[in-house]
Amino acid sequence: MKRIVEIVPARPGWYARWQLTPDATRCYPVSLWALLEEADGTGREVVGMDCIGQWPGGDDNEMGGEFVRYLYHTPDSGEPEDVDSAPAGDLRETGPRLQPMTAP
Repeated sequence: MKRIVEIVPARPGWYARWQLTPDATRCYPVSLWALLEEADGTGREVVGMDCIGQWPGGDDNEMGGEFVRYLYHTPDSGEPEDVDSAPAGDLRETGPRLQPMTAP
């Protein structure tokens, strides 16, 4: 199991792109970045959680969606054409099932 070492808010302009079908993708704004670490202290990685609570490898991601990549659009360049800003009524109530790291 992985544990969260650090969480930082994502700056505006970061998006997570998901492949929904062979011909359709959807981007969601990234809400936060989390530094994850293996339980034994090895293998660190950074993952972004999008505004609907998805992250690469998450058990509760959209059915059929596969993570493609993170992308950045400068605020003056607009949003990706496949962006879904996920209205507040669509936000998931479940979050990551990762264990926070406890202080030694």
